[in-house]
Formats: sequence, structure tokens, C-alpha cells
Amino acid sequence: MTAQGYRGQRLLSAGQRFDAAPSLVSRLLAPGFGAVIDKVDRGLARGTMIAHLPDGTTRALGGRAPGFEVELTVHDWCALIRLATGGSIGWYQAHAAGEWSCDDPVSLFAIMGENARELGNTARPSGPFKWAARAAHRFNRNSREGAARNIAAHYDLGNDFYATWLDSQLTYSSALGPLDEGLEAAQQRKLAAIADRLGDGREVLEIGCGWGALAHYLAEQGRQVTAISLSEEQLGYARANRSRAIRFERRDYREVDGLYDAIACVEMVEALGREYWPVFLDCVARSLKPGGRAALQYISMADDLFETYAAAPEFIQAYIFPGGLLIKSSEFRALAQERALVWEDQHDFGADYAVTLGAWRARFDAAVHEGRLPRGFDADFQRLWRYYLAYCEGGFRSGNIDVHQVTLVKR
Repeated sequence: MTAQGYRGQRLLSAGQRFDAAPSLVSRLLAPGFGAVIDKVDRGLARGTMIAHLPDGTTRALGGRAPGFEVELTVHDWCALIRLATGGSIGWYQAHAAGEWSCDDPVSLFAIMGENARELGNTARPSGPFKWAARAAHRFNRNSREGAARNIAAHYDLGNDFYATWLDSQLTYSSALGPLDEGLEAAQQRKLAAIADRLGDGREVLEIGCGWGALAHYLAEQGRQVTAISLSEEQLGYARANRSRAIRFERRDYREVDGLYDAIACVEMVEALGREYWPVFLDCVARSLKPGGRAALQYISMADDLFETYAAAPEFIQAYIFPGGLLIKSSEFRALAQERALVWEDQHDFGADYAVTLGAWRARFDAAVHEGRLPRGFDADFQRLWRYYLAYCEGGFRSGNIDVHQVTLVKR
């Protein structure tokens, strides 16, 4: 089938490099089924999970303190082998193979996240699978060539695809609540908040401009905007709707030159990888005029969970955002301050991201149900995308993942 005929194949194929499918060897090496279930039971300090097992029995896991409640059916013992050896990657592969099902996957992911400290490495690859996953992940390193490849894998799925479930301006980042008035209004509120953080700066650089919503918002305020991205699809859309006050360029942040009054960057730093955090902040520091302001919106992993999270790839890195890594706020802030970038006015709004993701998932499901999804995204891809949106929503609902806006001022 051609790339046009099977447009989601690139992400699906990339994830398969992390394959944790059970084999005879893995069956022999994996702990007993009961041991896996007992480990989950011990790790659920809050909330309750009702597990229907392949032998016809049902077990109530956790139940020690209030928390999320969820019912899960394990259809095949192989699902537990995949979880024990492949962590969240194996757990998705078990879902894709029909080895488990759940009517409320958001609550399933939320209860696992809420108890992540007690569960420890339960959702991380282990043994030889851990080293194999690390080896596969090295191919996703965000060198200049690698970054372009990683960005294309996710963002070049097609503008028509994203248009079916994002808002009308294709704003692919958390809205800013409340969301009572709908997704469009909340996304506009987010753009306004970023713009306010930039102060009166007239010459603005946007790093990672997406489809151009923020650049156009800033241009309408009378600012001159240079907006950069590595996605050909996004830039094509942005240029077709361009304002004369915006210069859209295909450029890596490491190639930025010149000085700007202000810099905006919305949910791009998660695509850097830890080794490139200092490089990105060097770019911000050298590109801002004295007294200039940078407005960032970024997603973080809780500081006390970060090292476990970063030790081996997980589902999102394997299947959705190759090369991605959430931010450790304390480390990122220290790196900024070392570069005379003063960290000001941090606002945390992870609960809004959970609601945003829920809205996206509902819109995606509606597009599938109504036959509006573009051709080329088959049932396997639809399953993957729905799982991704639920997985992220559960993470934000657990509180371990958060989203922030912050202003960096160059002194």
C-alpha cells in the first residue's frame, strides 16, 4: 500500500521496533501471572481496580484508600507478560492484540499514574526488553537530522487529518480554562496569555510555530513575527494563510540568528531530549535583547518520578513522539537561570490539559464515526490514536504530568 494509502504506517512501524511480543523465552523468563497481579495489588495505595482474568476469576486490587475506580478484563495471560517485560509499550501492544479491554481507559491510566510511586517500575521495560528499548530509542536522538525526521513522523501525518479533530485554527497544545465556553474560546485564551507574557516586544521569534495560530494572533497585535518549524505540512498551511507581518521559515532552533524583543515557544521543548535542553536555552539567551522576554508553555513530569521515567522509553516515545521527553522543571529552571534567564510567573494548569485531551478524543471519535477521517488511516492507526489521547488524559488526571506557562526575562 502506498504512503498516501496508509498514512499512519510510519508511526506504527516505528513503534514496532520496540516490540515486546511474548515468546517462549519471555514466557519462561516472565514472573508468574499471580506474581504480576500481586505486584499491582500491592502498588495500588489509592483507588480500586476490578480485574476479570482469563481463568474466569475476578480480583479486586487496591481498595485501601479513595481514588480512581476502574474495571478491566484481561482476555489473555500474554497481556501480563507484556506488561511485566515491556512496561507501557508492552501494555499497548497487548491492547492492540486484543489481550485486554477496558470501558474507561482514562481512569485505568489515571489510577496507574496516581500510584506510580508505589508501583515503581511496573510500567517500565525490564530485563533484556529494557536494553532493547533503549537501543531502539537511540535512533530517535534529536540531532539536526534526527529532529527533522522525528517531527515529520508526527506532524506531517497531514493537515486534513488534524483538521478533523482540532479547533478551527489547528491549535495542538493545551487550552487554558475554563472550557465551559468551548474549545475555541479556551484556545484563544491560551494565545492571549502567551501574548501578554511577551510584554510590548515588537520583534518576536516563535520557535515551533505549528500551523501558525499564535503567529497570526501576535501579528494582529501589530508585531513583526519570525516563526520557525521543521514540519513541511504545518509550514505549508501556515504560509497559505499568512499575514504580511509574519515570516514563516523551515529552520532548526540551533540555526537561529539575530536579536529579538521577545520569544514564544509553546509545547516544543518536549521534543528536544534532555541533552539538548542547554542548547535550546543557549538559543533563547543569545537571541533575546537585554530585558527581552520569552514566554514558554511546556509539559513536565513530576520531579520525583522523572529519573525513573527517563531511564527507559515508554509508549509515547515509542509510538507517538519519537525523540520526545517531558521536562524536569527543577533542572530546566536551573539551566535557564545559569544563562541569566530569570524564571517568573509560573502558572500550572494540568487539569485544563486533561479536559482539552478529552475534547480532542471526543472530536476524533466523532470524525471516525461520521466517516470524516481522511483516507489512509486504518483501524490499527485509529486504535493507536484513541489510545494515545486517553493515555495522555489519564496522565494529567493523575497529577504526575502537568503543563505550565512561564516567563523568562533576560537580565
